[in-house]
Amino acid sequence: MIRIGALIVFLAAAAAAAGPLVTPHDPAGQELSRRLEGPSLAHPFGLDELGRDILARIMAGARISLLVGISVVSVSSTAGMLFGSLAGYFGGRIDDAISRVMDVLMAFPGILLAIALVAVLGPSLGNVILALSVIGWVGYARLVRAQALRTREFEFVQAARALGASPARIVARHVLPSALPAVVVQATLGMAGAIIAEAALSFLGLGVQPPTPSWGTMLDAGRSHLFDAPHLTIFPGLAIALLVLGFNFLGDGLRDRVDPKTTSV
Repeated sequence: MIRIGALIVFLAAAAAAAGPLVTPHDPAGQELSRRLEGPSLAHPFGLDELGRDILARIMAGARISLLVGISVVSVSSTAGMLFGSLAGYFGGRIDDAISRVMDVLMAFPGILLAIALVAVLGPSLGNVILALSVIGWVGYARLVRAQALRTREFEFVQAARALGASPARIVARHVLPSALPAVVVQATLGMAGAIIAEAALSFLGLGVQPPTPSWGTMLDAGRSHLFDAPHLTIFPGLAIALLVLGFNFLGDGLRDRVDPKTTSV
């Protein structure tokens, strides 16, 4: 599963990086006389309602999806590791305050909270990343908090505390490294969630705005041509499904590797 997932993710990243070299067509170039034309040798994925090459737009949209996924996971995991380690290591009022904030955020469906935030802040790529990061750090914080609660009772942590090591040093040298494998698995699965969320927000008109290519906006534009030009929705939908599947395979495979319960002796 790790190899299959890594291969899918690698191909998507390669297509996003080498898009202009793979297809000669401009993602924003229009051929209105050939609008809604089906797949052909010149345009393997066909043309959309404005005569733009769908393959070129899917490759350009892959850059948006990967950018959102990497940005959201980076911000969310950093904030989650910080707050989770503080809550788990220090406990007491700090743990109570951070846990209550997490409980409040988890009480709302994630996508609905993201829609509300983007609706208030305005539709844009930066606001999508901000909204998804605001709701995304909670999962990492809960994961790191649980690991910190367990690690702080280990003898080597108590020995470091007795020798005068500062809390920051103990957290950086002992707590966070013990939680890092689980965070990596969570981050891999979080990439898939961020990509789906970005596509959903763009589909609703709250994400990336035209003419910037986005898989969600491409699906939205193809809704009115489901029967006369189904390729407008088939190929962006397949792109989302394959990339999410790749990250899920990668995350599940990594989880099986790092989880001692699934490792044979």
